[in-house]
Amino acid sequence: MGALVLACGLARIGRTQNFTPRTLSPFAAQKARTLLRERLPCLGCHQLDGEGGRLGPDLAASSPAPAAFVYAMIRDPQRMRPGSAMPKTPMSPETLELVANYLVARRGSPAGDVEIPRVRDSVPRDGHMLYLTFCAGCHGSAGRGDGPNAKFLPVRPAVHTDARTMSQRSDDMLFDAIAAGGYVLGRSNRMPGFGATLTSAEIRGLVRYIRELCRCAGLAWAR
Repeated sequence: MGALVLACGLARIGRTQNFTPRTLSPFAAQKARTLLRERLPCLGCHQLDGEGGRLGPDLAASSPAPAAFVYAMIRDPQRMRPGSAMPKTPMSPETLELVANYLVARRGSPAGDVEIPRVRDSVPRDGHMLYLTFCAGCHGSAGRGDGPNAKFLPVRPAVHTDARTMSQRSDDMLFDAIAAGGYVLGRSNRMPGFGATLTSAEIRGLVRYIRELCRCAGLAWAR
């Protein structure tokens, strides 16, 4: 998967991320696990107890990374790891803390602060580069639904080269799926949303690139 290209100019100085883990009750821990399996898109790329994707680290594997790093990666992965293919998933502060505490306990992450990298301005990215970075892991580099992660998903990723199917989806529907993810549209929650990671112009660029892959246009009434 392609890496995001970053400009050299610094936008602002980094800072320290603090997070104090707390012990969850059995009920809270089960709530966090249910959110990860059935609501949040995390298992689209990560595995937990043998279930889920393989693009990212195992969420239950032991790790020397500080608890604050786990919290910061969930909160804003692009800020912590510029160029990461992991999108930011909007969630309430309460949900963020719940999930972070659950994963910190599962991973045995030690306490401690972590430095957040300096922010750099990103270079404009075209649809092809964005597709390789954020989509190819599941949908395949050529859009055939055969990415390396596809076999670990409960629902096969959309085949973007399928003109018959893709022509039945309007550009706005494709935009909404990319921006909001599968759960909001009543589809698989393993498809993450990129609306908090990509700009509207970048999402439109992805829609145009998908149209290139399928060599088709959307529904006539919706154009």
